[in-house]
Amino acid sequence: MARNTTFDGYIKSFLAYLSVEKNFSGHTVKAYKSDIQSFFIWCNYTSPDKITFQKLREYIHFIQQFDYKKTTVARKIAALRTFFKYLHKTQYLSSNPAENLISPKKPKALPKFLTDYEMTSLLDSINTDTPARLRNKAILELLWATGMRISELSGLNFDDLNLEENEITVFGKGAKERIVLVSERAKKYLKQYIDIARPLITKEFPTSQIDDRAVFINKTGKRLQNKSVRDAINSAVDAIQLPKHVTPHVFRHSFATRMIENGADLRVVQELLGHASISNTQIYTHISSQHLKQEYLKAHPHATVSEEN
Repeated sequence: MARNTTFDGYIKSFLAYLSVEKNFSGHTVKAYKSDIQSFFIWCNYTSPDKITFQKLREYIHFIQQFDYKKTTVARKIAALRTFFKYLHKTQYLSSNPAENLISPKKPKALPKFLTDYEMTSLLDSINTDTPARLRNKAILELLWATGMRISELSGLNFDDLNLEENEITVFGKGAKERIVLVSERAKKYLKQYIDIARPLITKEFPTSQIDDRAVFINKTGKRLQNKSVRDAINSAVDAIQLPKHVTPHVFRHSFATRMIENGADLRVVQELLGHASISNTQIYTHISSQHLKQEYLKAHPHATVSEEN
């Protein structure tokens, strides 16, 4: 069928549903939109109420002929399942043809993390001789101390801070609220940033232009964006020539791994990370176990030596 305004309207309302009700990131919403449009281009804009399970299976077979990663194929299937589930939920469709679609199993890769030495070297390399650098120092110390997601950190407001109790309220996925704990070291740099650096970062701009709610701001007084946090991490990594790709999520993985290695209860780590399911947290027990084995093999004199009887 020809593309029509009714169909475009459903696409638009679906994307709004993902953003508002499901709280998907802008990146995911954009990817889902592209995935759904690709499917309907493939089937020549067949009306959604004419789409069958068999037609969806044919499309999946079609895309599997290309050199997509399994994670990409899984996302495309997830986009279709979510879209048709939405159409059924809103009674546009009487049944959901995508209900029984099965995604390919994703390859299990353990999250990357930094060792204590690497993390210490990284944090200690950050110069604090300018307001912006002191801000970046506070950011990286806070990521390491709390395990926060980058979006949670950049979204922090002053009302979320309770530094007297070493607590910060963060709003994670699905706008779920939780409390994270702050170390004395991270709190020290955060207070230095707030008291000393933050006023200097925006000294050339009128007070009326400065975001009074946001904890972390840029030189124009606006809330600091995720890219600036990544740039700060990259700068620190380059300074010590660390041969690893370090992202904000690597700080989160490092925090969780170290908590598990040092004997923290799995449920406590789950709460601090804001994981909806304990299974998401359990992966760090595998990382910890693997790390311990590596250290054993390096340190024990008989670990790699075959003993003769």
